[in-house]
Amino acid sequence: MQVFIDPDAGFCFGVEASISMAEEHLRRLGKLYCLGELVHNEEEIERLKKLGLSVIDYTQFEALHHETVLIRAHGEPPSTFETARRNNLILINSTCPIVKKLQSRVFCSYEELMDEDGQVVLFGKEQHPEIVGLKGQTNSRAIVINTPAEVNNIDFTRKIHLFSQTTKDEADYRMIQQIISERIIASGGDPEQLLNVTKSVCKQVSNRIPGIKDFAKSHQLIIFVAGKSSSNGKVLFHAAQSVNPNTHFISELEEINHEWFIGVDHMGITGATSTPLWLMEKVAAMIQQKH
Repeated sequence: MQVFIDPDAGFCFGVEASISMAEEHLRRLGKLYCLGELVHNEEEIERLKKLGLSVIDYTQFEALHHETVLIRAHGEPPSTFETARRNNLILINSTCPIVKKLQSRVFCSYEELMDEDGQVVLFGKEQHPEIVGLKGQTNSRAIVINTPAEVNNIDFTRKIHLFSQTTKDEADYRMIQQIISERIIASGGDPEQLLNVTKSVCKQVSNRIPGIKDFAKSHQLIIFVAGKSSSNGKVLFHAAQSVNPNTHFISELEEINHEWFIGVDHMGITGATSTPLWLMEKVAAMIQQKH
């Protein structure tokens, strides 16, 4: 059986830069703390832990003093940097440049809307680290919505500045925009006057969707490799599955069902922007060895 790895698969540049910073520090000192999981991929986290990375939560971060801590690509709220100053922590800030720019835009919108009784609305998962960082730019006053039903938390008679988590699906973001526009009209308002939308879905995610669909269509079977908590992994997996129902999601080798390959002559392997190439190569090698 022929096994092909998606040539466009692998880390996005933001994750790649974070991991490079972590590896460089670990090579020099053999020890580094990371606030939260550096990447939403369990296998890659285990590899980095073997090099000396320690993943800590906010409670552990608050108790830490005089240490070096990596800020991951998702970014952090201002309160994290205040804690670091208070505890004399050295921060290696690997916030993705796209996320950093988005944080600045959210902050500026919040400052502007404070005088106009407006609302900053974030489309994303409430507990996702990127959303936590973005909400922190608004003194935690931003409204977070992740489903059409949650738009009911918005006041449609007041100004709205809408932003998206960078890893959300662009089509879903457009749907939310449309729903908000319709609700503004139903409330007697004009979306042109009340709704300001920032295009904040990362192009590295949205641009991968057409390519991943083409790749999925060109093979009899697709193995999609990603961490279970990867947001863009879910988006890209559903994109592949929408054109090839014979697409299977795995996070580790043990999840592979070898009955999937019965009658298959050629298959493809792809993954999220948080999936390391070495893991996809490992999956390919195992499949080729057994089939």
